[in-house]
Amino acid sequence: MNADMVSSDGGPQPRPQPQPAPQPRSRVEPRSRRRFPLAYVSAGVAALFSVPLLGVVLNVFREGQGNWPHLVSTVLPDYVLNSLALMFGVGAGVVIGGTGTAWLVVMCRFPGRRLFEWMLVLPLAIPAYVVAYAYTDLLQHAGPVQTLLRDLTGLGPRDYWFPNIRSTGGAILVFSAVLYPYVYLLARTAFLQQSICALEVGRTLGRSPWSAFTSIALPLARPAIVTGMALALMETLADFGTVAHFGVPTFTTGIYRTWYSMGDRVAAAQLASVLLAFVFALLVLEQWSRWRARFHETSRRWQEIDPYQLHGWRAWLATAFCAGPLVIGFVAPVGMLLWMAAIGGHDPLTARYLELTANSATLAGITAVLAVVLALFLAYVARIERSPLAASANRVASLGYAIPGSVIAVGILLHVATPDNATERHSRHTSR
Repeated sequence: MNADMVSSDGGPQPRPQPQPAPQPRSRVEPRSRRRFPLAYVSAGVAALFSVPLLGVVLNVFREGQGNWPHLVSTVLPDYVLNSLALMFGVGAGVVIGGTGTAWLVVMCRFPGRRLFEWMLVLPLAIPAYVVAYAYTDLLQHAGPVQTLLRDLTGLGPRDYWFPNIRSTGGAILVFSAVLYPYVYLLARTAFLQQSICALEVGRTLGRSPWSAFTSIALPLARPAIVTGMALALMETLADFGTVAHFGVPTFTTGIYRTWYSMGDRVAAAQLASVLLAFVFALLVLEQWSRWRARFHETSRRWQEIDPYQLHGWRAWLATAFCAGPLVIGFVAPVGMLLWMAAIGGHDPLTARYLELTANSATLAGITAVLAVVLALFLAYVARIERSPLAASANRVASLGYAIPGSVIAVGILLHVATPDNATERHSRHTSR
């Protein structure tokens, strides 16, 4: 008998019985300890955000006061053509200005490069309609530019031609000068994330610097450029102050006039639905650009880009190219505003200005806090839940930036006006 099977008193030791395998703990927690699925709360927040959009869509096929056929036959073609002209003009302007300046500050050394890296973002600090007001006073017939031109040349008011800033071309110039930083920021990040190895391989294969930019760097940065352009175009479609001041009829001005001048909220909602079609087309374009970006390399494993020095006229040409958008979008309008404030004689410490400042600061502060809290909550839920419901809720909630403010306002007012109108009709029926 084996020695380890003998007990201390000499008798045989019983064999140890096999222990049952431990049962795995059930993954189903007791109901009292089960965590509440936050994805449902996230879906509720997204549903709340979609209420204005649903209000617009549900009124598309309703019969209003009969103004929709009149709008279709008279002003709707102008709204469509002007919106398309703004989209094509602003899209080309922001892509050229944003991509060109981003490439220069990343790939080249020239006078003022370090300053341009952060100063090129400054036009985003000024609303487009404020820039429009400044340029109207600067370039109008009685403005300082034309007045100086007449003083220097001796020409009369009708002896020369001067471009009209209050036009579609003027709106394109203002939007392009103010919104190009969207493309600049995203394109600069995309260029910084590219490796110098890919560009050097192109140079060894005979590519010139311009050819390497157009055939290698630009295709790699295309998703970022298209995304920035889509953001700029959404801002263009959503703007009201600039196009209204310049007298360019677009969907935003048409929605306002249809609601307040004609009193037809259904026709205003139908105009807003057409504007939504433009917005969703931009969203599809942006998503398509991401889908096509199969070789968008963002790895930092390789050698970083080392800017090369520009000399002579090329260096000063790069400085002028970067200074142009900055001067048009920030320096000139800010200078004009300061000059107008200096000669206007207005006291900024009056009760009216202080009230406007307090209202603006209060509205901006409350909106910023709510936006940050809701964004953090939605991002946190999407991170811990990882469910299709949470992901869909984030997509729906993120549409708020893409939808123009005029469309959201129409959707909210439609929901607010419905119970008021029902109450009024009930009161009239009761009084009878």
